[in-house]
Amino acid sequence: MYSAKIKVTLRKSILDPQGKAVEHSFQALGYHKIKDTRIGKFIELKIDVSTENEAKKMTDEVCSKLLANPVMEDYDFEITNLNGVK
Repeated sequence: MYSAKIKVTLRKSILDPQGKAVEHSFQALGYHKIKDTRIGKFIELKIDVSTENEAKKMTDEVCSKLLANPVMEDYDFEITNLNGVK
């Protein structure tokens, strides 16, 4: 059993209106040193496969097919063995 921790973010070239709204709220609260706020998604999966390579392959497939829009978003993930065996 493996755990996949996935981060999906808008590409740097894409405007992030949600991030801008949060950044303006920070400024209004007096947090003037916070700059370039961007909002993304964090997804955790448990994957019942035999090898880390299978977990990586499956995670990459679901990210590219469902979790991230390849035109606008980038993704990165980390795989952890939940069985404690490598």
